Amino acid sequence: MSIINYLAEKAERPFYSSLSNYSPFFFGVFFTVGIAAFAVGLANLPGLNKIGAMLCAIFIAVLYRNTLGYPESYRVGIQFSAQKILRFAIILYGFRLNIQLIFQQGPSLLIQGGLTIAIAIITTLFVAKLLKADLQLSLLLGIGTGICGAAAIAAVSPILKAKDEDTAIGVGIIALIGTFFTLAYTLLYPYLGLTPAQYGMWSGISLHEIAHTAAAAGPVGSEALTTALMAKLARVFLLIPVSFILLWWVRRNSKEEKDPTQTASFPWFLLGFILTSIIGTYFSIPTVILDSIATLSTFLMTAAMVGLGLNVHLASLRARALRPLLAMFIASILVSTVSYLALIL
Repeated sequence: MSIINYLAEKAERPFYSSLSNYSPFFFGVFFTVGIAAFAVGLANLPGLNKIGAMLCAIFIAVLYRNTLGYPESYRVGIQFSAQKILRFAIILYGFRLNIQLIFQQGPSLLIQGGLTIAIAIITTLFVAKLLKADLQLSLLLGIGTGICGAAAIAAVSPILKAKDEDTAIGVGIIALIGTFFTLAYTLLYPYLGLTPAQYGMWSGISLHEIAHTAAAAGPVGSEALTTALMAKLARVFLLIPVSFILLWWVRRNSKEEKDPTQTASFPWFLLGFILTSIIGTYFSIPTVILDSIATLSTFLMTAAMVGLGLNVHLASLRARALRPLLAMFIASILVSTVSYLALIL
């Protein structure tokens, strides 16, 4: 063997070795992205467009895990999607939040949003305790109900050190129940005696996701939709202080229990969320770009849901999910009832 051939062979080995080391990562990411793309396609079909791409993605991932098993060879890439891509999606989500519009409306929207969050979390945890339900999952559902659904659950999960399985099932439940309430609102509107502005306020202050709010208020007209989104964005804004309150609470409890393994790490991605909110609010960005960013954020969130959904083992979950779901459902009814009565009384 010549010196040239020997050096060439030695130079090639690290390259191919390095490439093979990274292949599980890339294949894992492509795996989640591929299923997410398929879920987006399914969500455009009649009927399935009512539940959305994220819930479709979770259903597909859970079905895959519980029939074919977890794709262990792709674990590193799947976990990257479930954790890192999820946080990046939350950062992009901040572009949807117009802080200036919220401040222009005065403190009333923030007060109403704060009351919604308090009722949702306290009621969910209270009922969960009565039912002897899983409190970690119930807390995630209460936060999702009170603030902004899947995005809120995804944002606070790292702070609470929630299991990926709990995060996935929480997002799935919130999407499912939120869709049910959206359909119920739409059917009930003609009999509620609310003006379009009142109905929009009710939808924005009580429904779970931004998508649910838009779906319920949109058919009533532009006035209802504008009011609904304004009220909903006030609740989204409150994700920031709620996250920091949770961070303080978790750290305080860990110090009292003297268990350093439970100490919450600082959620740095929330600073990115705040930064993108500021950029989206105070810098002139063309609507077409903001729409593209919103689409990308939703798609990345959907890919992350695939990674989370693959951690859901139904056999071990049946006993844990039903009671938190019931607690969250009762809390959602109370939030809807209180916010409705506040409008008409």
